[in-house]
Amino acid sequence: MELNTLKPAAGSKSARRRVGRGIGSGLGKTAGRGHKGQKSRAGGYHKVGFEGGQMPLQRRLPKRGFKSTTLKFNAEVTLADLQALGEAQVDMLLLKQAGLVPELARKVKVINTGALTLAVQLNQIAATAGAKAAIEAAGGSVAA
Repeated sequence: MELNTLKPAAGSKSARRRVGRGIGSGLGKTAGRGHKGQKSRAGGYHKVGFEGGQMPLQRRLPKRGFKSTTLKFNAEVTLADLQALGEAQVDMLLLKQAGLVPELARKVKVINTGALTLAVQLNQIAATAGAKAAIEAAGGSVAA
């Protein structure tokens, strides 16, 4: 093998399509653009979603719903998660290190799902009314 004999594999490269170069090429005259109309002209086209003046679909459908941008900063932890964690003092940093809440989280709330038998003291973490009752019943406390 020599550098001057290297060639790409047969059929892997094809010639660039040259439009508008005469009738014999098969792409002469209208050069694959059809006849007349906006799409045949240079620089003539429409924006995405344009339907020729008809009210476009995205404007015919009703607007619906709302997604809060602050939602990503809130996180939930269940009683079962706290039980599995097995710590007496629980704060935001511990939950982030354990991977129970995302690093982005600014507010964490404990929800009443699962059972808790450990006495857990929550620091700077909120809890729902049912979760607070369950934590206190197990001998823990919530200091939000």
